[in-house]
Formats: sequence, C-alpha cells, structure tokens
Amino acid sequence: MDRAQKAESIETLKGVFADAGAVVVTHNLGLTVAEMEDLRGKLRTAGGAFKVVKNRLALKALNVEEGSAYHGLFKGPVGIAYAPDAVTAAKVTADYAKGNDKFVVLGGFMGETVLDANGVSTLSKLPSLDQIRASLLGLLNAPATKVAGVVQAPAAQLARVFNAYATKDAA
Repeated sequence: MDRAQKAESIETLKGVFADAGAVVVTHNLGLTVAEMEDLRGKLRTAGGAFKVVKNRLALKALNVEEGSAYHGLFKGPVGIAYAPDAVTAAKVTADYAKGNDKFVVLGGFMGETVLDANGVSTLSKLPSLDQIRASLLGLLNAPATKVAGVVQAPAAQLARVFNAYATKDAA
C-alpha cells in the first residue's frame, strides 16, 4: 500500500468513525471467507457494515495519543463493525460471537467513550432506535385512542336508545 492509498484509507476511516453511532472492534482470526461474508450480510441487512482495518491506519484516523484506551483495542487482526445506530453493530456482533468461537468482540467506542467487551455486551441488550420510537409512538397514541372511545361512547348510547324506541314502536 503506497502513501496515497494510506492517506485515502485514513480519510475513509475518519468518515466511518464520524458517521457511526458506535464502532465495535473485533478479532476475526481464523474465520473463513464464507463466515466473513455471512457476518457482512447480517450487518448489511441491519443497516451496518464490517471492515477489516490496519491497526496503525485506524489509530491515525482516530488521531489519538500513544497509550490511550484505543491502543488496547487495535492489536492483532482487527475488524470493525459499525452502523449509524449505536446499538445495531453491537447487537449483530454479539449475536454472531455467541455462535462462532473464532470471532471475538474486543470492545468498541461511541464518540469519545471507549467500551470494553462487557460494555459492548450491555449496549447490545438495549433496544434499537426504531424500537424506542415505536414504543414512544405507542405511548403517545394510547391516550388519543382512549379519548376517542370516551367521546364516542355517549353518541353510541344515544343511538342504541333511539334504536330501542324505533323497534318498540314498530312492534
């Protein structure tokens, strides 16, 4: 990889790190191509991506000082999983790590916060942004439904009374 390619790779990683809600750092030593494609496919359907990175270039893209917490994550054969939603990458990688012994979640980071493997596991158990939005809309919609039922009830009772009088007079 020549200097221009390295500079381009660093800029790409800077964009990935800036746009991602959370980045999960993993060891992927020993995974076959089919297993890597399976992981990439699962992340893609969830709205994320997986990329194998060079440690030195990733640290340069993060622009961190020597000895920071980021340096503990980027050792050995490393891949990063990322998504715009902070929970998506953590959920997919944690689920994939349960089924594959060769795939290990090392940790991750959200903005300036560095997470260890337990932090990523905790993050994976949180509801996604779409799930939170759905539950919030359900909570907001429930009172409106109840109000509509209460407002409609007297009119329905009046209609039943009129119907009873009409059937009584017809008989």
